[in-house]
Amino acid sequence: MEVEGDTEMENGNSVSVMCQLADPEGNPLGTAMFLPQNAGPKELQQIVNTLLSNEERLPYAFYISDNELVVELGNYLQKNKVSVEKVVQIVYQPQAIFRIRPVNRCSATIAGHTESVLSVAFSPDGQQLASGSGDTTVRLWDIATQTPMFTCTGHKNWVLCIAWSPDGKYLASGSKAGELQCWNPQTGKPSGSPLTGHKKWITGISWEPVHLQAPCRRFVSASKDGDARIWDVTLSKCVMCLSGHTLAVTCVKWGGDGFIYTGSQDCTIKVWETKQGKLIRELKGHGHWVNSLALSTEYVLRTGAFDHTGKQCSTPEEMKEVALARYNKMRGDAPERLVSGSDDFTMFLWEPSVSKHPKARMTGHQQAVNHVYFSPDGQWVASASFDKSVKLWNGVTGKFVAAFRGHVGPVYQISWSADSRLLLSGSKDSTLKIWDIRTLKLKQDLPGHADEVFAVDWSPDGEKVASGGRDRVMKLWMG
Repeated sequence: MEVEGDTEMENGNSVSVMCQLADPEGNPLGTAMFLPQNAGPKELQQIVNTLLSNEERLPYAFYISDNELVVELGNYLQKNKVSVEKVVQIVYQPQAIFRIRPVNRCSATIAGHTESVLSVAFSPDGQQLASGSGDTTVRLWDIATQTPMFTCTGHKNWVLCIAWSPDGKYLASGSKAGELQCWNPQTGKPSGSPLTGHKKWITGISWEPVHLQAPCRRFVSASKDGDARIWDVTLSKCVMCLSGHTLAVTCVKWGGDGFIYTGSQDCTIKVWETKQGKLIRELKGHGHWVNSLALSTEYVLRTGAFDHTGKQCSTPEEMKEVALARYNKMRGDAPERLVSGSDDFTMFLWEPSVSKHPKARMTGHQQAVNHVYFSPDGQWVASASFDKSVKLWNGVTGKFVAAFRGHVGPVYQISWSADSRLLLSGSKDSTLKIWDIRTLKLKQDLPGHADEVFAVDWSPDGEKVASGGRDRVMKLWMG
């Protein structure tokens, strides 16, 4: 019988296959149905758009057990030896309607900093760029002319981290001396006095999402002193101190549901509410320092009301409304997900609002996990490690998908293109690399830096990449 079945498959796909369409969370779309073996992504697109009653046709990608279906169903099943006796689950994933061109050349090398560039960040609308450096300054760059615009001075030690408010009105920076400063990006001048209170250096900054508060006025900072502090920019003071970690706080995220997540060298992740600063949950599992946290909603939290169309909001109320709609659409019915990366070589996928136990433990790195980052659509997680590799994981299940090898030094930082199709990495080996999520291969090698690349960022509008490092220059890359 089996032989007959095989012959039938080869002789023109006359057998149909029982398939079940499901969303990335595993929820079925309609009932299982028989599909002809010559059905491919194009036919599946039509079926999904019809079943979802989409007014305008939306693009989808299709996956069978984490492998993308790019050929006819019959070819795929035969090549991958998938049994047709069981119902085949096909997961559909919405794709960005717009496409980002891969970046392939350095368009500007901008000197200015006199020490290593330690952080780079594009503004939420992608129109401005900031950097923090070991020379104690923050710099704002004019992207249109690719020249320095403002040098913000005032810090007394290395500027370790910077973060734009999601409405684009402020830039916050934190230094090795433990002080924070807010800047007006339009003038390059300080907004209010330096914010003091931390006793050791600042390890991370995260702003309150604009859909919860507009205009933006609060951000949270994490410090090596073991505390996280919430600051109010309009009052220029600390309004809450979140203490409870027994060692340095290494990373912090302000989530879309209003909770703050802090990762620490004490191996725990704590979840705080932001009305009184009460600890509401503790996530345990890591055997060593927590180095990095990422949220599935990070891209919409970072960009707020700004999207790829470049439409501007006229009032803070409108901004809040647009940002809330974008956040709700991105989140859907599923809870906000969190990924943590650690010195214990592992990562955990959490759904903190649902459980204090991890949804998945992600293993495979051979050395410390340095940076984790969700793709803008929340479907993928990328991780960068000292083992010189970048790994890709399913952002919903935590399952391993692929390892990207090519760097010959530790990978320090990663960033995603706005359409979730490309991933950027910067390494100690002085190169940037762009990886294609569809083919799971290297798309572009970007040499040019003279030394280690510490910081990379892909602009939220997808047009540009910025990088900085030990060679003290900022580089802009274009498609």
